[in-house]
Amino acid sequence: MLERRLIWVGGKGGVGKTSVSAALAVLAAQRGKRCLVVSTDPAHSLGDVFARALDDSPRRLLPNLDAMEIDPDAEVDAHLARVIDQMRKLAAPEMLQELTRQMQLTRHSPGTQEAALLERIARLVTAPPDDYDLIIFDTAPTGHTLRLLTLPEAMAAWTDGLLSHNRKSAELSKVLQHLTPRSGRDVANPLADPNEDQLSGLDRRSRDIADTLRTRRRLFHQARRQLEDPAQSGFMFVLTPEKLPILETERAVQALGEAGIPVVATLVNRVIPADADGAFLQRRRDQEAQYLQQIEASFAALPRPQLPWLETDVQDIPALEQIATLLAAQGF
Repeated sequence: MLERRLIWVGGKGGVGKTSVSAALAVLAAQRGKRCLVVSTDPAHSLGDVFARALDDSPRRLLPNLDAMEIDPDAEVDAHLARVIDQMRKLAAPEMLQELTRQMQLTRHSPGTQEAALLERIARLVTAPPDDYDLIIFDTAPTGHTLRLLTLPEAMAAWTDGLLSHNRKSAELSKVLQHLTPRSGRDVANPLADPNEDQLSGLDRRSRDIADTLRTRRRLFHQARRQLEDPAQSGFMFVLTPEKLPILETERAVQALGEAGIPVVATLVNRVIPADADGAFLQRRRDQEAQYLQQIEASFAALPRPQLPWLETDVQDIPALEQIATLLAAQGF
């Protein structure tokens, strides 16, 4: 798994995705890989696991290891600022105030955070591998992640629609140019076009809008190709041996398969250690054995490494190094 350039770690909330993501990053760094671990979950806990303050910029935590937490609200603000700046260049001055107001209203619209977050992830995914050999994404719970990973297709289709609309608008402008009545000043020169300056400005704006949309579409297509390439990208689900995480993971594996995104492993976390004793734990172990059998049957086509239930919380680098050692023993 660590030979890929992109690893996506997902699963139901509370199964230990962040701890596993962080431990994988520690293991990769120990092996000399320049690694960046990125939290895309709005409810960040990556900094808590490392016991370090993280923000929207990569921070060096260990040799070869950087970490960051993408702030969805900051991404929305930055995204809207870029769009407004672009409109300032393209829109007519009298329209700018209303367009800016409308853009600010979209800040809390459904899907705005996902779109802005997707663009940031797409830029990370498609960036030249100059700084990092491996990027590990600690993703939000399964439903959010599935929407995010399948959004490039929807966004590309939406951009294609805008390009088509823009093309039709440009064609309509040319038709209107020939239908516009000529003014008296054209009598001396019947070939002169009184709207030439205005229309050439419209044409320039139309071309600029089309170029912006094509750049955005290209970004999403490139990100999508990276996601679909099993040599470059792999998704690993973390689950615990319990009913609900198993059911959710089954649905998620199927959904990603239908979306063409390679799933490379399901990691079973918090398995009761064999040396744990007591009647209570024995009953839990008996129940767990049934769920482990179900996991074996449901995910027979995927590797199924396991991590034991630890005695303490995972909340510092030494604990992550302990998990990294366990992951290495599992074949990572």
